Amino acid sequence: MTTTKTPQQNELPSGERVRVRVLFFGAAREIAGRDEMSLTLSAPANSSNAFEEILSQYPDLRRFGRSLLFAVNQEYVRGDAQELREGDELAVFPPVSGGADDEREAEEANQDFFELTTNPIDVGLVARRVVPPECGATVTLDGYVREWTRGRRTLYLVYEAYREMALSEMRRLGQEARERFEIAHIGIVHRTGRLEIGESSVCISVSAPHRRAAFEACEWAIRELKRRVPIWKKEFYEDGEVWVEGEGSLEEISTNPHETTRN
Repeated sequence: MTTTKTPQQNELPSGERVRVRVLFFGAAREIAGRDEMSLTLSAPANSSNAFEEILSQYPDLRRFGRSLLFAVNQEYVRGDAQELREGDELAVFPPVSGGADDEREAEEANQDFFELTTNPIDVGLVARRVVPPECGATVTLDGYVREWTRGRRTLYLVYEAYREMALSEMRRLGQEARERFEIAHIGIVHRTGRLEIGESSVCISVSAPHRRAAFEACEWAIRELKRRVPIWKKEFYEDGEVWVEGEGSLEEISTNPHETTRN
């Protein structure tokens, strides 16, 4: 795994102290009772002892079991413990369920785009942004807020995202989609903030020379987005509210394009 060092990150000799920034998201933030904290560890420090220290300070986080997700410098921690350096950024969150600004974040290369927005999503406009002349089909998925969930009436939803990591994972997802399917372009727009019933929360549009590849890539992309991209959903009902937890785990989340066969 490759991580990005910030200018303030320096390797420290054994016996020194390493201070890292810890961010909490979704239901993990509510359990911790805070958005972030500073954690000081003895060098050499790694992700394993850092997260054990976090769990010791906030034992209620253990209720998520193996589904609790961790990230270092906006990359999921998988497998072996990862070395930590001064100034690293750690994140703690439950399984994603996604899926703030008014400024649009777009990836212009190859006409692919991956965005988060607080504005209403124009599904038709998203679809038309991936229509090159060599393609014969564009498949667009419009995910919107439903009123009833398992017999409970939903009043509205609130989405939140680990913005920088979410955009990075969406771009990675787009790259994988290109490797798996014979598609031309893919665009993903996810909304954050409060959404009312019927409003679009996510739109995925895929263009391809042939429609089958577009359908398959679109279905794969929404499944992977909900499993991997750090976006969380809180549902507000007539009789209460709840964070919706996904089903992902560290073992299940992978960026290896050859580990899963095409449907």
